[in-house]
Amino acid sequence: MIAIFTAGGVAILVSGFGTPILLRWLNRQSIGQHIREDGPAIHQIKAGTPTMGGIAMVAAVVAGYVLGHVGTHIAFTVPGFLVVAAFVVGGGIGFADDWLKVRRRRSLGLNKRAKFGLQALLAVAFAVGSVYWAHFGTALAFSRYDVPGIQLGAAAWIVWAVFVIVSEANAVNLTDGLDGLAAGSTGIVCTSVALIGYWEYRQHAIYQIPQPHAIDLAVAAVSMAGACVGFLWWNAAPARIFMGDTGSLALGTGLACLALEMNIALLLPIIGGLFLLETVSVVAQVVSFRAFHTRVFRMAPLHHHFELGGWPETTVIVRLWIFAALCSGLGLGVFYADYLGVRSHG
Repeated sequence: MIAIFTAGGVAILVSGFGTPILLRWLNRQSIGQHIREDGPAIHQIKAGTPTMGGIAMVAAVVAGYVLGHVGTHIAFTVPGFLVVAAFVVGGGIGFADDWLKVRRRRSLGLNKRAKFGLQALLAVAFAVGSVYWAHFGTALAFSRYDVPGIQLGAAAWIVWAVFVIVSEANAVNLTDGLDGLAAGSTGIVCTSVALIGYWEYRQHAIYQIPQPHAIDLAVAAVSMAGACVGFLWWNAAPARIFMGDTGSLALGTGLACLALEMNIALLLPIIGGLFLLETVSVVAQVVSFRAFHTRVFRMAPLHHHFELGGWPETTVIVRLWIFAALCSGLGLGVFYADYLGVRSHG
């Protein structure tokens, strides 16, 4: 528990105190957000707000993860390293996208092929490392390694892992459209994942994840949650800084990697239900418009639909935070119900 509290506390402090330092530097460099022209008109007043705040979040997660081990018996493990490394590289891909937007002075950075290619390359590297370096199992998992317990084999599991990582990274990226929405909701989800990691550490005989690995993953998860909380102080509406793709792609990548290593990849759509909902709204909008030339929503992702419906931005944010918390609570409930089922049959 000391390692978990230390990691979370350090991440909050580094993100909370590091973000204003980064903010001043970004202001001096005139690095501001370019707002997409097809977005809500009211968002044009946010043009010029410093972006790439995810840099502070990446630093906070690394600091929290490393210092969370200092003075404790918790060991660094390969799974934990892979998750944090994927988080950092995911942030690097987002940074490249943000930097191109700033240089070109428009809301378009990396093209879709380049961004997807880099994300897929990162995902393949993580998956191969998990299978052949961390010797991670290749079962399709919901709440533990044997539920449903379908053995995919190395090749199929790597493909599955790539799908999960790329999908989740872009889902969090889509959610990052209102001040504090992504930071707050991801902080909630990462806290739930950290609790699952700690539970798997305590009940390692059931979940078949070595104790050092489980607690190390919990430390990584709580570092991500702490980074979100510290950043939210400055990102809450009206935001003084945006995380940019640097933050959203890092968070989405890290969250997916945690779920894969904890054997809860199929549970992630429930715990991160808000991210799924936002993604489905975009898919539904695109399919409906291309197939039937009509729109399901006023604008996608879903949070813009509510904005154009007359909800104040802060109302949309808080209500979606509540939805994110309900989804996370439901996911934890399903996870614990499965545990009770195992205990009752044991």
